[in-house]
Amino acid sequence: MKNIPDRTETNLTDSPDTIRGSICSEPGPSNRKSPKSSLWSGFLVSAFSVFDTHSESKISHKKTQETSTGNHGWTAAVKRVMNGGSMRRIQERVLGYKTNVSNSVSDIWLLGVCYKICLEDPSQEPVHSTGYAAFSEDFSSRILMTYRKGFVSIGDSKYTSDVNWGCMLRSSQMLVAQALLVHRLGRPWRKPTPPPFDRDYIEILHMFGDSEDSLFSIHNLLKAGESYALAPGSWVGPYAMCRTWETLARSKIEKNEPEDKLFPMAVYIVSGDEDGERGGAPVLCIEDASRICSEFSRNQVDWSPLLLLVPLVLGLDKVNPRYLPFLAATFTFPQSLGILGGRPGASTYLVGVQDDKVFYLDPHEVQQTVNISKDNLEADTSSYHCNVIRQIPLESIDPSLAIGFYCRDKDDFDDFCSRASELATESNGAPLFTITQARHSTKASGTRSHEVDSFDDDEDSAKDDWQLL
Repeated sequence: MKNIPDRTETNLTDSPDTIRGSICSEPGPSNRKSPKSSLWSGFLVSAFSVFDTHSESKISHKKTQETSTGNHGWTAAVKRVMNGGSMRRIQERVLGYKTNVSNSVSDIWLLGVCYKICLEDPSQEPVHSTGYAAFSEDFSSRILMTYRKGFVSIGDSKYTSDVNWGCMLRSSQMLVAQALLVHRLGRPWRKPTPPPFDRDYIEILHMFGDSEDSLFSIHNLLKAGESYALAPGSWVGPYAMCRTWETLARSKIEKNEPEDKLFPMAVYIVSGDEDGERGGAPVLCIEDASRICSEFSRNQVDWSPLLLLVPLVLGLDKVNPRYLPFLAATFTFPQSLGILGGRPGASTYLVGVQDDKVFYLDPHEVQQTVNISKDNLEADTSSYHCNVIRQIPLESIDPSLAIGFYCRDKDDFDDFCSRASELATESNGAPLFTITQARHSTKASGTRSHEVDSFDDDEDSAKDDWQLL
């Protein structure tokens, strides 16, 4: 894994896909706040400088040195108070943001972007660093989908809310929304404040409204997933959810829908040999990906934007520890869309990693239904974003999950395959998934064979870890 994260700390501005990471030597912009927040933020930060002023009176060198030493000691004491837990709680109330994270200074990887946590002062807490501010702005720009209430009933049912059963649907909407953001606006995009907003951003939110008129609404997802047992009021797993998105995308193509009603990218579900019937690590077949892209474009082009979804079951009651470092490594891929996962029975959208913890967006908040018109560039979009940063231990997530990746073009896909093959090679016979050129190839990249692959483990065998998808 040491050679994988090598494309994400470039700080260029020419391309819409340029990724903005943080650089220690350059103070980055803080989170965009309301004028009130900016005022308070400036006050709290400037409070430090009051104690850094030097006396201009002409006194002896010894006295000047003593005074300077005293001032610096007092400054450090005040900074410790300002950075302490009590002051953090005051800042959370005044500035309107909250954190639930560790004090680690390790790099943060958020959907393919690396943020360096560099402390300007030993007494400074990581959450107050410029690197963390850039990370926080990126995190809060990701689209949040939560439980909604008060929408038009779903089909013939009486359900006007998805509370207590729609978390997997909402988590998957977040992952696909991220794919659309990257597709239309580029990975460096951040939510502007104040309005007017980007038209593409508003149109994406419109697609996820809670009505049949919105392309990716919970209503249309449930209809598309009927053959996978999706129904109002019932919980659904990652595999069925992935297949539902594939079905929805394919149905639009088969019905010759107008372009604005089409899913804007091909969808490829990376499953096991013979569509999972024989178990084992899923196999990404390059020839299959090429065929799916061609079908998506109705044979007009050889390649198209591609959404890769990899449903996995990595254990019985918990994720087998052998897979944890490789799950974490997927967040370093420039193509990363995160993971549909979370605690058992409570799906969330995992978007980043730091040390052995993952950052996530939580769909379990109940909000009133909001259907945003695609022409309203000044709409209130606050319910589609979250400024509460949360972490959970990676080892605590449900072993049933799905990883997402977005490849803009063939070069991006080739880069993804190279990284995934390297990751599989380093897995010591226990890959998350493998890469092969042709479906009937006897060898897949990173494994001895995708037909027979056995290894020993003190806790579980490979056969026990994998469940038929």
